[in-house]
Amino acid sequence: MEKVSTLLEALPYIKEFHGQTMVIKIGGHAMVSDERLEQTVRDIMLLYFVGIKPVVVHGGGPEISEKMEKFGIKPKFIDGLRITDEDTIEIVEMVLDGKINSKIISYFIKNGAKAVGISGKDGLLVIARKKKVKKRIGESEVEVDLGYVGETEYVNPRILEILIDNGFIPVISPVAADLNGNIYNMNADVVAGDVAGALRAKKMIMLTDVNGIYRDVNDESSFISKMSAKELENLLKAGMLSGGMIPKAEAALNALKSGVEKVHIINGSIEHSILLELFTKEGIGTMVHR
Repeated sequence: MEKVSTLLEALPYIKEFHGQTMVIKIGGHAMVSDERLEQTVRDIMLLYFVGIKPVVVHGGGPEISEKMEKFGIKPKFIDGLRITDEDTIEIVEMVLDGKINSKIISYFIKNGAKAVGISGKDGLLVIARKKKVKKRIGESEVEVDLGYVGETEYVNPRILEILIDNGFIPVISPVAADLNGNIYNMNADVVAGDVAGALRAKKMIMLTDVNGIYRDVNDESSFISKMSAKELENLLKAGMLSGGMIPKAEAALNALKSGVEKVHIINGSIEHSILLELFTKEGIGTMVHR
């Protein structure tokens, strides 16, 4: 009876989400081991088989850093964004397009789902431009050169719509190009947000290595389970977010402004975190709504 009750609790949510597109960004602890990654894939497959249309965007920062160190290159970051020179962009492509994307596809195949691995370059899905970043030093702002780090100029969702309409699960690597063929390393959170907005997705779900958003990262009691886009924007402007949470917040706000209804930031290390967030009343992470 307990199992039946669980199914009945999920039923209204399954009904509401049936036929809806959801963009899921896999990162953090959801990718910390092959076992955890495969479990995440299986949870996404459950969404697929109850009628939800998932689109997956993956990161791979820790594996990129690990590979860089093997080649004697020390990873450097500014506000959660990796500084990417010519040697680093080759490693980024190798890890994201070659290793991680292929691994995720293999888990979908192993568990009986149709998935297609693509990068932002394919079909001109994401047109990129070089990202410009300014950092305050003393009384002045200085432009910092991140190298081959891009931001989104435009998303053409047509290739994704073709795949989704034909029953495939797109799995996107956050590597994109500009119209001159220059390759850029893209932040996976940002790509997920821009893709979700272009698809007018019902939801965007971001798996990370923390429970969600805190007003004070050192105070567990300051956890925010539900907030508006305006509240998140105020936290960002006040400098109350740091590191990798900054691009996550920016991606969430861009997605919501583009028509996504809700963004969920959840801990990928919690078993079945996607299902607990979507199909239970309480949820487990931070939900940001328009």
